[in-house]
Amino acid sequence: MNDYAQLCRKADELDPSLFEKYEVQRGLRDKNGNGVVTGLTNISRIDAFQVVDGVKTPCEGKLWYRGYDCIELVKGFTRKRFGFEEVAYLLLFGDLPNSHQLEEFKDILAAHRTLPTNFTRDVIMKAPSSDIMNSLTRSVLTLASYDRACNDTSVENVLRQCLGLISLFPVLTVYGYHAYNHYQNDESMYIHRPSKKLSTAENLLMMLRPDKKFTELEARVLDIALVLHMEHGGGNNSTFTTRVVTSSGSDTYSVIAAALSSLKGPKHGGANIKVVEMMRDIEKNVSDWTDEDEIRAYLKKILNREAFDGKGLIYGMGHAVYSLSDPRAQVFKGFVEQLASAKGREKDFALYSMIERLAPQVISEKARIYKGVSANVDFYSGFVYSMLEIPLEMYTPIFAIARIVGWSAHRLEELINMDKIIRPAYKSVMKERRYVEMEERP
Repeated sequence: MNDYAQLCRKADELDPSLFEKYEVQRGLRDKNGNGVVTGLTNISRIDAFQVVDGVKTPCEGKLWYRGYDCIELVKGFTRKRFGFEEVAYLLLFGDLPNSHQLEEFKDILAAHRTLPTNFTRDVIMKAPSSDIMNSLTRSVLTLASYDRACNDTSVENVLRQCLGLISLFPVLTVYGYHAYNHYQNDESMYIHRPSKKLSTAENLLMMLRPDKKFTELEARVLDIALVLHMEHGGGNNSTFTTRVVTSSGSDTYSVIAAALSSLKGPKHGGANIKVVEMMRDIEKNVSDWTDEDEIRAYLKKILNREAFDGKGLIYGMGHAVYSLSDPRAQVFKGFVEQLASAKGREKDFALYSMIERLAPQVISEKARIYKGVSANVDFYSGFVYSMLEIPLEMYTPIFAIARIVGWSAHRLEELINMDKIIRPAYKSVMKERRYVEMEERP
């Protein structure tokens, strides 16, 4: 097989200079990292720069959901109610719900939290996998066979399908993990049915834990994490995948399965796992967690490919769009500190805070950065999940539990405004050749 792989490399490797020659914007980005505009959206927006005297200048990051600053949204519901359902309503329907609309919407989601008869036994438990994203994707595709209107792409039917998937993602994720944990890790099996009275965050924790117990603070911090991961500007890989596959006329289950396949990639949805693994490595190799010089030196070793995974990356630092700050990380940090205090993890939080401060300095010393470097939301989300005793295998699926709302909003927006199938162009650089008879081939 190695010989055939070598043939693939020889056949497919392109001269890097050709990309510049033909002005190809690799990854749909220009040389400064700016994304190519491929569509319009009214769902969300990211602000990372502002034009000052005609010059594009980095600014503090902002994330807007349907015209609302996400920080203001979090402040609005925190300590009053859980926000996942409220913000999901906003992204799907364009306006914040009043109390009656919110209660009705929560009832609709609760009514959709039931899996088809024997689905857990016949699908989820049939072939358990340590890759819960694959398990989740398989479950989504299998649900299509239970839907008699699977291929109906009317807005009314697609909305029904999306609401069903939003409701079921926590169930499918947790059950998928329990099946894996039982059959492959030889642990006890328990399947808790979701409660119609609990929020999405509460249900997730209740179904995951053997004793069904959780604190209000735990549920509220998880709820905020879900809201902050729910949507992100429309230009990310999985959301673009959602719109591309939607534009082909495909069904909802296939579209969401494609989005899941995109999200599971380590360059997209797996970043918080790498942060946790990196932090464990730092904790293991740094003797004094309060010594700035020792931590700075180890961060330099990571950046120089001399430590951790040898990739030269300080995970959780920097973002493809944000420059000076990621607003999600800014609003999240205060709640992370509260949870760390409640869990007796103050020492860990202090280490995270120190690295958040030192890493941008270390990175800027080594590389010329055209925009600022700051902690992104993934820097703290993995730490939160570890404090919530959520297993590592569920980190990316939890991202999906949140992002399914954004995918659904973008699928609906693409359907309503769709004109043509999304079809990017590729420049062919192959050379024409004369056909060679078998006897003449080397």
